[in-house]
Amino acid sequence: MEEVKAETKDVSSEVLDVIAVKGEVSEPGPGVAACEGRDREKFFRMLHPWTLTAPTGNELERAMERLREELPKRGWKIVEYGRNSSRAETLELTADHTGKKFSVNVEFWAESGEKRKPMLVVNVVSACYSAPSGERVKEY
Repeated sequence: MEEVKAETKDVSSEVLDVIAVKGEVSEPGPGVAACEGRDREKFFRMLHPWTLTAPTGNELERAMERLREELPKRGWKIVEYGRNSSRAETLELTADHTGKKFSVNVEFWAESGEKRKPMLVVNVVSACYSAPSGERVKEY
């Protein structure tokens, strides 16, 4: 499980490197999640949600375009890019890397009044893995 957690951190770092914007990154690291419809004691996946807050939305909007252009050069397949169906019509990107067995979803949240700074909301998700023989998943 530690190996998958380390790989999840590496994938998040790769995404952050492509974003290439200086800002405030949220702290929580990867966590374990259940695989839907599978035995919770035997199967798990890693989730790493994080945000990047930046001084201006323009930087983050350019970062979204950079992700769309650069991730495929690193083996990622863009499966969705554009405005989503939310009321805010948020710019969203979803990409899969079959070799690494990860998906990433990034949303650009523009400024909203004085309370919310522009940010990217990033979710890195691994494929389902099985616990080593004789071990159980306990970290939910």
